[in-house]
Amino acid sequence: GSGVRTRFSDDLAWLPFVVEHYVRVTGDDSVLNEEVAFLTMRRLEPHEHEAYEQPHVSGERASVYEHCRRAIGKACTSGAHGLPLIGTGDWNDGMNRIGKDGHGESVWLGWFLVRVLRSFAPLAERRGSTDDATMFRAQADRYVEALEHSAWDGGWYRRAFYDDGTPLGTATDAECRIDSIAQSWSVISGAGLPERQVIAMRALADQLVDPITRVIKLLTPPFDRTTRDPGYIKGYVPGVRENGAQYTHAATWAVLAAARLGQADTAMRWYRMLNPFTHSDTPEGAARYRVEPYVVAADVYTTPGALGRGGWTWYTGSASWIYRVGLEALVGFRKEGDTLRIEPCVPEEWAELSIAYRFGATTYAIQVTQPGLIRRDGAVVTLDGTELTDGVIPLLDDGIEHRVEIVARAAYFSSTRYEPSSTPML
Repeated sequence: GSGVRTRFSDDLAWLPFVVEHYVRVTGDDSVLNEEVAFLTMRRLEPHEHEAYEQPHVSGERASVYEHCRRAIGKACTSGAHGLPLIGTGDWNDGMNRIGKDGHGESVWLGWFLVRVLRSFAPLAERRGSTDDATMFRAQADRYVEALEHSAWDGGWYRRAFYDDGTPLGTATDAECRIDSIAQSWSVISGAGLPERQVIAMRALADQLVDPITRVIKLLTPPFDRTTRDPGYIKGYVPGVRENGAQYTHAATWAVLAAARLGQADTAMRWYRMLNPFTHSDTPEGAARYRVEPYVVAADVYTTPGALGRGGWTWYTGSASWIYRVGLEALVGFRKEGDTLRIEPCVPEEWAELSIAYRFGATTYAIQVTQPGLIRRDGAVVTLDGTELTDGVIPLLDDGIEHRVEIVARAAYFSSTRYEPSSTPML
């Protein structure tokens, strides 16, 4: 029952992120009313960055909504540039000394909190908590203004600011010149200026994606000789784990961002690069990769002598992200409550894709023809032979198998029907 109390800045904000996603997908708002106890533990002393002790169940209980509201309030800090404080690490806990004195700021966390704040505001409104919703949106707007004013480096977004205000992730940096997640989340958040999103992702593609070794690096160049101390990330050999290797968790977000921009060919190419099968499909590849070809590796190294080697299999949150990105961003499976949309982002040469979806005791057999044209031309959607004019598939658990046919509008009205060929594998 023991655990660690830290000054990490992002972990508590994942609660409202996940709760909002759950409510949106399931349509179940009742979870917000569930009463849950708090945990309590002594506060950290000013000189402490973390403490490993046993917390206790508090006598105070509150709704899940209130837990989320307090988490948002605690997470939404502000430093000299108007960005959230990085503390002793954000998503990248290896950057644990950038803000050890309490002044460093995180660019990535700014994008992430914008996404959390703007997505959680409608939940607050539905509960009648209009003051919360207004506060969430106002804070998000302040972060966006600060991000565009202070975080843009001219060709991509910076990663962070040290305690003394020095930026990290700039064109002038000899190490960690560019970091992946500051670019991808400018897109995933939906908050970056559209033209800057495109420029930032182009910089990510040019500097962090290596099509030869099939890796998408977290950052480049690795930390090695800098006199600055970003944290224990610098203790890793350059090109290992967070220090310039592919950190697959972040690489999935690069794929998601490319899909959000509608860059289907790029998103699919990068997605296949993450597939462990593609690293082990030849004897030479298997000898280089050296880990299981049937499980996602947390890392793929770029250090000389171990180039292309996988690491930390069976230990990564990226496996679930790969599933979600493939299903939701590429195949375009978008469930909200008791409705479903299919909005693929796949290459135009794909002839078809099919989905067998079980909704309770009911199966929906979904066939999509020319899915790569739908984003551009729209689609004709029919459910059991009846056209759905809004393209939204109603889900009903009636125990009957339903057939959904989705045809790209250009193909549907073409005098020459597209003949399906073999369906490409993700």
